[in-house]
Amino acid sequence: MQSSRQELLRLLASKSFRLGEFKLSSGGTSDYYIDCRTTTLDAKGARLTGEVFRDEIRRRGWKAQAIGGLTLGADPIVVAVSVVSGDLNGFLVRKAEKQHGTGQRIEVFREKGARVVIVDDVCTTGASTVQAIEAAREFGFEVVGAMCLVEREEAKGRPSVEKAAAPAPFVSIFTARDVRTEHVAHMDDTAPVIFAVAAKCEICGRPAATNIPGNRCAAHKV
Repeated sequence: MQSSRQELLRLLASKSFRLGEFKLSSGGTSDYYIDCRTTTLDAKGARLTGEVFRDEIRRRGWKAQAIGGLTLGADPIVVAVSVVSGDLNGFLVRKAEKQHGTGQRIEVFREKGARVVIVDDVCTTGASTVQAIEAAREFGFEVVGAMCLVEREEAKGRPSVEKAAAPAPFVSIFTARDVRTEHVAHMDDTAPVIFAVAAKCEICGRPAATNIPGNRCAAHKV
């Protein structure tokens, strides 16, 4: 039987990961796109996400009272972990303070001094995680850890998050490379070989010799 972690990785690879050419919010481009919400808002994916985050928080002995993060990416994770754990409260961090009502930025759980974990779905530049950490501390929470579901290592956002979180640690459940490897490994390999034109190998970047399964060079084709 697969562990919750293995099942979650498999689901991310099949539901959330796509190869191609995509424009990033930074203005650059990438040969892959990952939208974790298609997994964290999936019924099975939500349960697995909750279990994996809960287990990691307990394994690290953070003794957290609540988890939260910047809306919108963190929202499904916060709910999933709260439901699965049964004892971790959830809070949401608005991108800006409300201009009406109470005008608060931290929503729902608001116990000053509480030990909290900041969560996010994808860490690219790390900006959303950093915003959530800063808002949590400004409110009066004690940040004991920061976590993301998938870290895009090539974007080099880790140093910014680690600096903002310190002395609390920053943990990624998976890297984008983990998800990509799982995605490529389980692509359909039953179709006939079709030779690729002007394409690069998904694994090493060399010229592709086939695009079934996926763009592969001679060394990596199945």
